[in-house]
Amino acid sequence: MNLIAKMLQVYFIAGTQDCRLLNGQPEQNLLSILHQALAAGINCFQFRDKGAYSLASDPARQKQLALACRDLCRQYHVPFIVNDDIDLALEIEADGIHVGQKDQIKQALDARSVRPLIVGLSINNIAQGVADKDNPNIDYFGLGPIFATQSKADHAPVLSPAFIREIRRQGVNKPCVAIGGVTTQNASQLRRLGVEGVAVISAITQAEDIASAVKQLQS
Repeated sequence: MNLIAKMLQVYFIAGTQDCRLLNGQPEQNLLSILHQALAAGINCFQFRDKGAYSLASDPARQKQLALACRDLCRQYHVPFIVNDDIDLALEIEADGIHVGQKDQIKQALDARSVRPLIVGLSINNIAQGVADKDNPNIDYFGLGPIFATQSKADHAPVLSPAFIREIRRQGVNKPCVAIGGVTTQNASQLRRLGVEGVAVISAITQAEDIASAVKQLQS
């Protein structure tokens, strides 16, 4: 198993918008949840702080939180990925950047000339996957949303687990992680269909026992 495939096994995504309902301190909540998830064995963390209830309107606070998350990830030798914000990823020396089809794909690839970066790309249909399946500058695909999800308001149309099998049939061999509605109950099913791992938000942020949730996501 190569390093990219390994980091996709349990891929945690979160921002303050996902942690606001716990005790009114979303920044501390996120750091606490991330710390527990890292200790439990997640393989990657993506800082996705955007949209309503995030720190998007306060870039200075957002950067400080991103740095704190990055430092926690470094303690556990876990890759730290930034969602969409290429300037932030470069400024804080993140390990990688993840972009969607509507985001700055070219800029993300150009950023690799500034410093080495892992680059992930969201895939929402077969044509997108086939178009970039041999692109050496894209390290992995995020496939989804596989199931309906409440974590992202503006998500693409919901696919289905069968999408995973079909994209493999079309010759897409790049490492892939399934996202969207992934739970501790369906993660193993998705792996059997052909993805290297699962990406989750609420399965960890809303878990009563984070260590147990991560263990179930690993199986």
